[in-house]
Amino acid sequence: MHRIDLNCDMGEGFGVYTAGRDRELMKYITSANIACGFHAGDAATIRKTVKLALEHGVAIGAHPGLPDLAGFGRRTMQITPQEAYELTVYQLGAVQAFARSEGGELRHVKPHGALYNMAAASRPLADAIAEAVYKVDARLLLFGLSGSELIWAGEAAGLRTVSEVFADRSYEADGALTPRGTPGAVIADAGLAAEQAVGMIKRGAVRTRQGSELALKAETVCLHGDTPGAAEHAARLREALDKEGILVRRAGDPG
Repeated sequence: MHRIDLNCDMGEGFGVYTAGRDRELMKYITSANIACGFHAGDAATIRKTVKLALEHGVAIGAHPGLPDLAGFGRRTMQITPQEAYELTVYQLGAVQAFARSEGGELRHVKPHGALYNMAAASRPLADAIAEAVYKVDARLLLFGLSGSELIWAGEAAGLRTVSEVFADRSYEADGALTPRGTPGAVIADAGLAAEQAVGMIKRGAVRTRQGSELALKAETVCLHGDTPGAAEHAARLREALDKEGILVRRAGDPG
């Protein structure tokens, strides 16, 4: 029987600003990737999101990004592997502390935005992030783009990795996500997004923007909270998964 984890990027507000529909989406997901303050988030937002995840039995994850609040961490920056290591350790510590103070635990790590894409393609950056995660807590799960350098780096470091696929994003023939801003990069139709996710889980493949078939491993599906109609996407996906008999479970949980 197929099983899948559903994750969503959360806690991406800052100060008086809010982003996404965290409370509404939390009931559909099994893992929450919580912004750590660099690309979004702050102390109060981290704490609120941690508490919300605990209320719903959702796994708490850190979502470290580049230090770019103005660009929401989606702009590529030139950083060294040492800088990648240090900013990852720093941000993990923030969410880990709030998780523990609220009676929970940090379960996983998923880099955000440009940092995620950079680590997917650059083995030195991927190694630095994997080393940071391992040294903070070797029990943590490392989420990364299926088939990417981050997955291989995590396995080499001795971490348990979780291969991620995207319901609402299109893929390039080389396995990368289609860059935002490119026509068709974001799948706005909830039905099509759910169909793509089910296909990736059951067939282990996805049709790329170029029309080719791309083999991949699907262990967790990302839902973007800032996608228009995010709640509808989540509801339609859960409905499709139930219809196909696909179990929805937290990554790393037995059974």
